[in-house]
Amino acid sequence: MNISEIMTSGVDLMGPNTTARDAAKRLREADVGALPVGKDDRLVGMITDRDIAIRGVAGDKDPDKSIVDEIMSKSVYYCFEDENASRAAEVMSEHQVRRLPVLNRDKRLVGVVALADLVKAGVADKALRGVSENTASARQ
Repeated sequence: MNISEIMTSGVDLMGPNTTARDAAKRLREADVGALPVGKDDRLVGMITDRDIAIRGVAGDKDPDKSIVDEIMSKSVYYCFEDENASRAAEVMSEHQVRRLPVLNRDKRLVGVVALADLVKAGVADKALRGVSENTASARQ
């Protein structure tokens, strides 16, 4: 099964100059935990609810003055829409992430694939093991 068959498409890029407060509002409105960040139609990072909480709020940053570029995750792992869904599971496991931006071969964002999408597709075992290792080690 290709990633394009299970991903969420129609995902908008958030601008890197968006304030942390506005980013949090967009996450709430979309009812998601992460959104891709782009500049000039290119993916430059991901902003997560955890980024806002840990790097923003806990880092004493003013949510009305700090911008996404200052607190986002800049290491972006991704997959291509024409790859097999098991490839997304491998990337998630290796990097211990729960969501991946999906790009076309021109490296333009076309969607996001989440761990829940892989569960529905029946290929989440490897990703779950990788993400679970991260969760278990964080508790120790």
